[in-house]
Amino acid sequence: MGRRDALALLGGAIALPFSTGAGAASLPLLLAHEAEHDIDPAGWLVSEKLDGVRALWDGTRLRFRGGGEVAAPAWFLRTLPSQSLDGELWVGRCRFDELSGLVRRASPDNAAWQQVRYMAFELPAGPLRFHERAAALSELARRAGSPQWQAVPQSTVTDRDALRRRLDEVVRGGGEGLMLHRSDAAYVTGRSRVLLKLKPVQDADAVVIGHAPGRGRRAGRLGALQVRTEAGVLFQIGTGFSDAQREAPPPLGSTVTFTHRGLTPQGVPRFASFLRVRPGA
Repeated sequence: MGRRDALALLGGAIALPFSTGAGAASLPLLLAHEAEHDIDPAGWLVSEKLDGVRALWDGTRLRFRGGGEVAAPAWFLRTLPSQSLDGELWVGRCRFDELSGLVRRASPDNAAWQQVRYMAFELPAGPLRFHERAAALSELARRAGSPQWQAVPQSTVTDRDALRRRLDEVVRGGGEGLMLHRSDAAYVTGRSRVLLKLKPVQDADAVVIGHAPGRGRRAGRLGALQVRTEAGVLFQIGTGFSDAQREAPPPLGSTVTFTHRGLTPQGVPRFASFLRVRPGA
């Protein structure tokens, strides 16, 4: 299917892969696996992995990955198109904490939201392959000409050496890493190997199921988080916390993101370190 055919589809309704009801159930999204560091980029489209907050736009409401509604200003929502989009709220590299605090407010700060961009990387559902969806999304953003929402640039990379240079360039500039999406992939949800993330350090999410008390100089504060991964692996995260986070740790049931350096044969993350609480979880 060519670009003209892909754009023609945007004139009609696109079926949404997630409920638009009033509940706050987690949304069925496409989630990435870790890429092997020697991956051959042939057949993939590559983009920067943005250090933002995942958000789904259904044509009417903007919602976090966990299903809760983002309290964005009405003027910001009016700039978004009628088509459903998947993307990241973003204010720039190395500014996640600032962004997270801003978008989680119950009442939006209009002045602060002026710097927020909705960086769309997917047109959910429909019969198109990813390279067709990416082209249609890019054209939709070009026609809108909005500073508030943009399509994340997607490009091909010639070989492994070029991919490594691209990753190094992004990381040197303060970026997190790269995303690789199979060019010929149909739209799917759930964790799938059609989408990969390539980073110098791996990361993953886990649910907080307990607080282990600190000892010695940490007595009376958090010693480690007891967590459960998506695969059901139980372990503890004991590093990466600020003093304030040890005084008021992430609550039970919250989802946290942690970094690690691979897995043990039992599937336990090696050298796990707390990174952040996932907004909207």
